Amino acid sequence: MEQQADAPFAPGLSSRVELTVTDSDTAQAVGSGDVPVLATPRVLALVEAATVAATATRMPAGMTTVGTRVELDHKLPTAIGRTVYAVAQLAKVDGRKLLFEVTVSDGPGSDSAVVAEGRVERMLLDRHRFVERAVGES
Repeated sequence: MEQQADAPFAPGLSSRVELTVTDSDTAQAVGSGDVPVLATPRVLALVEAATVAATATRMPAGMTTVGTRVELDHKLPTAIGRTVYAVAQLAKVDGRKLLFEVTVSDGPGSDSAVVAEGRVERMLLDRHRFVERAVGES
């Protein structure tokens, strides 16, 4: 499916979010391990937050996006007190499917180390219908 000329999202759209790691962000705290470093589930939540932020200002009324697929390589540990920066860049639009390239680094500049990288796929859909379907009929 080709991107429509009037589509709200186009490749290149990007956003950056940051997180200063606290005790509650560690693998010990979230149950994904027993070490006091940034947990992979928090890294995932951070890159998803970056993808949501990238689309937020152009989201059509009544619409939302939901995550449908993630591929993430968590490469380096991050200690409590350090700040990480997640960048999401829209790489491809295929109809309602949005594919983001994501990177998490331990600094805001180009000389920072890559903590994690991957891809996040999100689907554009009608928010009301999605919630209705998820809740089900009573």
